[in-house]
Amino acid sequence: MPAKRSSTTPPAAKAADPTAEVLTTTELVALARKRLSAENWDFVCGGAETETTLLRNRHSLDGIAFRPRVLRDVEGATPATAFLNMKQRLPVLLAPMASLTDLDPEGALPIARAAAQFGCLMLVSSVTQPGFEEIARAAREQFAFQIYPDGDEKWVLDTVKRAVGAGAKAVCLTVDVPTFGRRERHIHRRQAMAGRPFGSLRDGEANRGRANWSLVDKLKRALKVPLMVKGIQTAEDADLCVKHGVDVIYVSNHGGRQLDHGRAAIDLLPEVVSAARGKAEFVVDGGFVRGTDVLKGLARGAAMVGLGKIQALAFGAAGERGVVRLLEILETELTVNMKLLGVPSIAELDGTYLQPAAHVTPAGVMSAFPLL
Repeated sequence: MPAKRSSTTPPAAKAADPTAEVLTTTELVALARKRLSAENWDFVCGGAETETTLLRNRHSLDGIAFRPRVLRDVEGATPATAFLNMKQRLPVLLAPMASLTDLDPEGALPIARAAAQFGCLMLVSSVTQPGFEEIARAAREQFAFQIYPDGDEKWVLDTVKRAVGAGAKAVCLTVDVPTFGRRERHIHRRQAMAGRPFGSLRDGEANRGRANWSLVDKLKRALKVPLMVKGIQTAEDADLCVKHGVDVIYVSNHGGRQLDHGRAAIDLLPEVVSAARGKAEFVVDGGFVRGTDVLKGLARGAAMVGLGKIQALAFGAAGERGVVRLLEILETELTVNMKLLGVPSIAELDGTYLQPAAHVTPAGVMSAFPLL
């Protein structure tokens, strides 16, 4: 009599799922490195000019140590939280990304399906494909919309109203790219980037450069959903966000992909939070690839942490299933490390759990994965 299988998953299903045996983010990244072309790897992992900002994102995260507490009854610790008046399984969101059709012919649709399946908010870029209405249907309730001011004010307002009509739980105006940064990995390849012919201006770039705070005012008056502003890097601009009624301040240096020699994203949080605490919520992205990274961002005041590069790597590794597997692994990492920190809930995290520390490895694009 044949022995019973120990798993209920059919062998054919296991064979079809490239993440069936993936247990760590390191293994996901290794799979992405194997599957992505050199051009796509550089698109996902590269930064502007000397890539100093990109490296600082990682270097500063690695320069923070934890101060764990003990005997805190963490048996029921959970990384679940609330954001935009929605329950969230994790304190992370899938950050907006362009050029996803370079990684998958379906563009953002597999990521939208992953967001819906796992229960993770997806911030859909206005410059990704297919159109946001189709993406919104796939993401269901896990859909928020990010827009660049690529047209005049009427175009921006009309577009965000359509997005809200499609179910967007929030609108996010990205303000830190009035012109495109110089990514030398692409320049040296003479490679077109983000849908624009090599060496030319993108159609909406002039409009981006003309945008100012009056656009924020008009969006605030027009919208009945929360307004986020992405790309804030100083206390001065955080204060202006508050004055203009912004609901969520999104702290970001665009992953080091635009302005070179910027400060690390995790280092931007303290002054921004100090300037606007109690008057807005905060999101941060830039170099966050592990559960411990996320906990550091939360402890410094963020309500949510955006995942960009690691999302794209998981997507490149295994499409929709890769993104779901990434979120599953992060959920495990967050839960384990919350217990080890003595933190039963996300709400209890604060700066007392952190302190500066000496670096143990040099910063690198993949230095968060020493076993790669």
